[in-house]
Amino acid sequence: MLVKDVMNTNVRTVKKDDAAFEIASIMCLYRINGFPVTDEETNLLGFIAEKDIIHYLFPSLEDIMENMATLDYDDMLDKYGTLRTVKVADLMQTKVITVPEDIHVLRATSIMVGNRFRRIPVAKDNKLVGILSLGDVHKAIFQKYNATNISE
Repeated sequence: MLVKDVMNTNVRTVKKDDAAFEIASIMCLYRINGFPVTDEETNLLGFIAEKDIIHYLFPSLEDIMENMATLDYDDMLDKYGTLRTVKVADLMQTKVITVPEDIHVLRATSIMVGNRFRRIPVAKDNKLVGILSLGDVHKAIFQKYNATNISE
């Protein structure tokens, strides 16, 4: 079973100039935990996940060390409102791990598990062609197992 047999090709993507707050709203509204970031030609530019948005709320280690300040969690929460002026490009990960569509689905799964991902972009020549999630893999294995057992 190959990745191309299991992956989702109807992938919702975002652009690097999109407002981070709008993307965060979509994540919350539709319970999506991340998006590939592409350009108009479907070149994969990065990935933005909920963890990137939450990470934005925290001061950098350098700021903590330089100011020797304690963390004010309420101030950190208030920083969320500034996401309205932040672009996806400011928060996204640009070093994206991808898998090709022609590898075994469990090999791709091992890459996801090893990196603690729930989903991974599928790319060909840096063009996004799909996305593979652990749920997609589980469902495909379940269906294959059930089809095999029914015919016996």
